[in-house]
Amino acid sequence: MKELQEAVSVKVNPDAPQREVRFQVLSHEKTLLMPTPRLRSGFILLDSTVPRDRLRLASSIRGAFILGKRIPLEKLPKIDLVVVGSVAVAQDGARIGKGEGYSEMEYAILRELGLVRESTPIITTVHDSQIVQSVPLEEHDISVDYIVTPTRVIETKPNRNRPTGVIWNRVNAEMIERMPVLRELRERLGTTRSSAQV
Repeated sequence: MKELQEAVSVKVNPDAPQREVRFQVLSHEKTLLMPTPRLRSGFILLDSTVPRDRLRLASSIRGAFILGKRIPLEKLPKIDLVVVGSVAVAQDGARIGKGEGYSEMEYAILRELGLVRESTPIITTVHDSQIVQSVPLEEHDISVDYIVTPTRVIETKPNRNRPTGVIWNRVNAEMIERMPVLRELRERLGTTRSSAQV
């Protein structure tokens, strides 16, 4: 895909179905930004310093922790392409993840920091059987621009804007506790929230 060829830095979620995508990103000597599972430890960066004979290991979650480096928010790179997993996706780009909202939160954090824009392409990789007629969307949901399956690439035409950042009134103390990166972001931005004073 042109978007992958032209990208310098690519954010790919840590789930097992996207391991091959992570491997391809590293194989093409691009910078890979991988959120840690459930954002518990923020983000891990892998780049050209990873030895070529260890790229397969680096593409795994365990290997990313070994060969990559946890990177603070102020050192995160600008992202040229976002890859997310989906349980189901419609041809208009609406998608459903696993229901926990981590892909949306990862995107929101990067958008809040100005590291992704409305125009930054978002891709999902799924099997053909995961393409459905329609998917309901909530205000925090992100749509994808491309659906990549083993047999085809579908360019979608999302008909709504993506969230411009974290929807702070939906963030509670438990989320801050589970994802310390949110506390780091809030402190960096000086954000005040009425829903959870922690």
